[in-house]
Amino acid sequence: MAPDLVGRLLDAAVATIREHAAQLTALDQAIGDGDHGINMRRGFDAIAQAREELAALPLDQALQKAGMTLVMKVGGASGPLYGSLFMAMGKAGHEAPTEPARLAEVFAAGVEAVKARGKSDAGAKTMLDVLVPVQAALAEGGDIAAVRAAADGGLAATAPLRATKGRAAFLGERSIGHLDPGARSSALLVHAVCDVLEEE
Repeated sequence: MAPDLVGRLLDAAVATIREHAAQLTALDQAIGDGDHGINMRRGFDAIAQAREELAALPLDQALQKAGMTLVMKVGGASGPLYGSLFMAMGKAGHEAPTEPARLAEVFAAGVEAVKARGKSDAGAKTMLDVLVPVQAALAEGGDIAAVRAAADGGLAATAPLRATKGRAAFLGERSIGHLDPGARSSALLVHAVCDVLEEE
């Protein structure tokens, strides 16, 4: 693993959340509390502040510490869900999972943690509608293009869904026709990681 990989992954994640925070908030204003972008920015700003400390850690430890930071700093449901994703991936990682099969296992551990924390699965109009297809692409040995396509397809598939989890579920039929903000932030982060890995 390149010695600066953790730092570059952190930088890419922070940059994409900062760049798209207003869009995430707009998506959440349509079907949620309207604070997803604000909350995600707060969490990733905190990660940016801890960047040097995190970048000095092995990837598994950096993921766990970043996850704890998100739990503490991000409001709403997103903090515990993203925190669970990162912490579970970190615990499953041990060392940098450079082999595709190992990466698939580590990501699967994170997805299972999100399912357990949110008591949900794909099809409920949540971040899992992106994470589950990405997990499947990794498990099938898909390349970066396949992972990107899985994230984009999963995000697009949230628009026609009726939300059954989270604040959007209270809207019932009115939640149909909108992209899920959590799925959008998940897709953004998947693309940010893919961008860095493509440079490797």
